[in-house]
Amino acid sequence: MMAELELDPSVAREDLCRFIAACYYEPGPEFVEEGLFDAMVTAAKRVDPELAALAAPLGEHFAAQDLETLLVDYTRLFLGPIEPLARPNGSFWLGGETRLMQDSTMAVQALYQKVGFDIDEAFHELPDHVAVELEFLYLTLFRRHEAQRAGDADGLRDLTRLQRRFLAQHLGAWIVPFTQAVKDGAQTAFYRDVAVLTERFVQMIAAGEPAAGASLQ
Repeated sequence: MMAELELDPSVAREDLCRFIAACYYEPGPEFVEEGLFDAMVTAAKRVDPELAALAAPLGEHFAAQDLETLLVDYTRLFLGPIEPLARPNGSFWLGGETRLMQDSTMAVQALYQKVGFDIDEAFHELPDHVAVELEFLYLTLFRRHEAQRAGDADGLRDLTRLQRRFLAQHLGAWIVPFTQAVKDGAQTAFYRDVAVLTERFVQMIAAGEPAAGASLQ
């Protein structure tokens, strides 16, 4: 693993976004085997002390529960069996309905297409699932960093505008009620902590992005 002092803050921010997204997939032993929580802490330390403090207990809280208990909590929160306690889809929170593939879902897919963001065929959830939207946020962070390093002012401007639109109309618009539902419904400290970290990270990114004047065609 890259030493903390060698990890560029922009890369650390991108990595932290990916790692948070991973926490919304079904929990398994690979979370520990692949060093997910250590990597999260390393990245968070390079981004912001508050995020580092929020990430620090995740590994301990994951290890404190047997996998079956975590799976039960994951299922209750995000899958059902009848009605999930914290539905992980933007369309539910933005539309106030349980109907699938609403206008907001189609709108976020249109943003995905603008930057060639494809969802793995093995992923069977809707395209506005929290893990997918966090991975799309990661891609916009990564692409903006690339444009900045390349001196591509037009690309940086357009990507910044797209990211701001995505956060204002999609992930940033529903992350607070969603994470509150996770905190209210979770029976494990792990998922409560993930919710707090997710909310703070998304809010921090939304608040920290500069305005951009160009429109995307």
